[in-house]
Amino acid sequence: MEPKKIVLFAFRGDPLCFVHVLLNGIDLHGRGKKGAIVIEGEAVTLVAQMSQPDHFLFALYQRAKELGLFAGACKACATKLGAVEAIEKEGIPLIGEMSGHPAMGGFMADGYEVITF
Repeated sequence: MEPKKIVLFAFRGDPLCFVHVLLNGIDLHGRGKKGAIVIEGEAVTLVAQMSQPDHFLFALYQRAKELGLFAGACKACATKLGAVEAIEKEGIPLIGEMSGHPAMGGFMADGYEVITF
């Protein structure tokens, strides 16, 4: 039986909120679930911060990257908020099949349960 698939859509640009996205994504993976993270809205600005070794989320962020949890970041939001370069540098795909934004419906069609943060 295939593990349950869950995608976490993170919108808030508050690192204290995003820590829960990282922790839950890593936890889901550890429990044998197929987890994915989509970075949306103001959260796209966190990539530049979290990728710095002195940032308090750096270790969790690196762990989530190692596990391949990042399905992508919103192309439209990253463009609007000046985060494209940092996201591309980190190797996170820019996605946006819905007028530049990631479509939750696409994930749902692929069998994912969507949870928003």
